[in-house]
Amino acid sequence: MGAGLVLGYALGAIPFGLLLTRLSGGGDIRTIGSGNIGATNVLRTGRKGMAALTLILDMLKGFCAVWLATHYLPGGEILAAAGAFFGHLFPVWLRFKGGKGSATYGGILFGLFWQGGVIYAIMWLGVLIISRLSSGASLTAALSTPIAAAILGYYDLVAILSACTLIIFWKHRGNIERLMAGTEPRIGKSKS
Repeated sequence: MGAGLVLGYALGAIPFGLLLTRLSGGGDIRTIGSGNIGATNVLRTGRKGMAALTLILDMLKGFCAVWLATHYLPGGEILAAAGAFFGHLFPVWLRFKGGKGSATYGGILFGLFWQGGVIYAIMWLGVLIISRLSSGASLTAALSTPIAAAILGYYDLVAILSACTLIIFWKHRGNIERLMAGTEPRIGKSKS
């Protein structure tokens, strides 16, 4: 069981946003924009392809952690999901200063129950398209997942998904303040 947690953490702690921006000559993503290692901040470098790749890889590491645990460590899926999520947020390689967890959360959802992943993606894309607020999209999508798990009968996932959602809200606390003040930057506009 503990092996699932270790596996998940090892995968989750891979800082794809940082690695990709460095490999492409973009420098250290932590010195740009919000300083975050996630796809939204990579987008601030003006490299849309790199931001999309960061998003995909951050989702895949969450999905792969759950998938590997499902096939090779039966019963360790939830611990692998938790490990991947916390690995992304608190990677040992970056002195425990990682991303906000939104993409990795989406990936673990697709691994744990694909319906949750679909609901998460629809909510995230819908809010993003309407508002162009990445943080608003992440928060809305995260809030929808424990509710979806309960409605669809995945009661064993409600506690872990609720915990992940609360942590995503905590990691976005600065964004929430700006959303309430009406000063949160929108995708496609420079930060004010």
